[in-house]
Amino acid sequence: MNDKNLALNIGVVGFLALLFFLVSDYHDGIIARILILAIFAMGYNLLFGYTGLLSLGHAMFFATGMYGYGLSVELWKFSAFEGLLFALVISFLFSMSIGVLTLRTKGVAFMIVTLMFSQVFYLVVLLFGEHTGGDEGFVISTHGRTLFGLNFVDPTSKYFASLFLFAVVLLGLTLFVRTRTGKCLVAIRENEERAKMLGYDVWVHKFIAIIISGVICGLAGASYTLIFGYAGAAFAEVHYSILPLLWVLLGGAGTLIGPLVGTVFAFYLIDISSGYTSAYLLIVGLVIVLLTLFAPQGLAGELKRRMAHWLQ
Repeated sequence: MNDKNLALNIGVVGFLALLFFLVSDYHDGIIARILILAIFAMGYNLLFGYTGLLSLGHAMFFATGMYGYGLSVELWKFSAFEGLLFALVISFLFSMSIGVLTLRTKGVAFMIVTLMFSQVFYLVVLLFGEHTGGDEGFVISTHGRTLFGLNFVDPTSKYFASLFLFAVVLLGLTLFVRTRTGKCLVAIRENEERAKMLGYDVWVHKFIAIIISGVICGLAGASYTLIFGYAGAAFAEVHYSILPLLWVLLGGAGTLIGPLVGTVFAFYLIDISSGYTSAYLLIVGLVIVLLTLFAPQGLAGELKRRMAHWLQ
């Protein structure tokens, strides 16, 4: 275990906990949302940043967790805890199915197939709009937003629940990438043929990466519904597959802290620029282009390349 990485990640979690008491309620709400979406980005980063598989369909994993939780507590009256477990099980099974089908392809074909599956998922959500709410979505009732006595309408509960889930995933991935499996994923990313020559079962390791990535993204979707009380088809659209890729690229692919950095950067870039002009997307686009030109490995990636070579 790299003690510096562990110390850094624990320090980040501690800083985020302290931040709640230092900023306004407005920023507390934004940060809580960022933390859940950063979990989504971390799940994507495991597949793209560590394994080298470019997916354009991760919105379907996020939405699987979202609807798995939302429908179970609203239609079948599961408790919040039961709904969360159900969402994780469904995410696991769905990720296995997608992994078996998509790993029959490689490279650009893999990217296109994941995009196609995601679009099919989105259309299915619209087709069953009577239950899913279609484009309008549906709001989660009070009983579906109460877990272990905590009501997530309360801003404090919302913030620290988001932080707790983020911390669990961050520290879990910190341990995972140091395992033999985690190192093998990096080897596959760097040189798949050499990994095969060394005797590693590349297909199995990719399959494991897709499952873990899908479950993490499903957890993010279920947590979003639990904490923020809403599920809607917009989260299954193509742009929600592009966003985690953008966040990971901005923050630094293949780094544990990169997804958080990228998500924070993107959110506050939009929030600040929209306060000055209605043409804020022009500013956002310009900044992203400049960042891509002068920091092609992302913010955390450049830090790793220039100074902190130990950063994972």
